[in-house]
Amino acid sequence: MEIRKCLECGDKVVGRIDKKFCSDYCRNAFNNKVNKESKNLIRNTNNRLRKNYKVLTELNTTGKTKITRRKLFDKGFDFKFITSIYTTKTGNTYFYVYDQGYLELENEMYLLVKQD
Repeated sequence: MEIRKCLECGDKVVGRIDKKFCSDYCRNAFNNKVNKESKNLIRNTNNRLRKNYKVLTELNTTGKTKITRRKLFDKGFDFKFITSIYTTKTGNTYFYVYDQGYLELENEMYLLVKQD
């Protein structure tokens, strides 16, 4: 009979024939290492979306607000991170971060809107 070793720490594994880890701690540690890169990407993306949402919410207190691109940048808004795009029948394209959106106007101005 072959002695099975824990994939994380190398200790002897006792129990079911398909068991790979000696404890829940080792199983969690192993899986955390394996999934570290993808979790970091998701965490960083969610942090950027959260920051964008906060900026739009702070600047758009009335439901519709005109603002400059510079002011959005100064607050830390990142135009690469959105959750959805909506194009109207007239061809206007709104970019949304959850329920907070913006429409690019002329002269680096933006219309901030809140979806009901």
